[in-house]
Amino acid sequence: MAAYASISSHASKLALTGALLAALATGVQAREWFGARAGKPAQETVALAELPIQGQRTYGAILNGGPFRHGKDGSVFGNRERLLPPERRGHYREYTVDTPGSRDRGAKRIVCGGEASTPSACWYTADHYASFRRIVP
Repeated sequence: MAAYASISSHASKLALTGALLAALATGVQAREWFGARAGKPAQETVALAELPIQGQRTYGAILNGGPFRHGKDGSVFGNRERLLPPERRGHYREYTVDTPGSRDRGAKRIVCGGEASTPSACWYTADHYASFRRIVP
């Protein structure tokens, strides 16, 4: 009887592991849709015209120095995910891309590097920093 319980427990663990792996694979596919794979540096680009209109507006506000709707806009982005090129702390700043119907800031952001008034490069993320695509104006 104990051997049966052990085999049954092992089969349950295998089934759970399989389900978790399937869920993770789906997440990887979703991240690939938005750009770079999680854990790999951002290499893909997106044309400014391809961004949602809210992203285009945010990008324009960044280049014009504002105004910004959210208090955290312009705050330092730490690049903890290490998907953007390595730079000194404070090099990157993040800005909210509004999501219609969202009660909070949503998952979309633009992260720019360099001086706040004249960024050297900006990246778009639609999945809260899981992937980035460099914006090509």
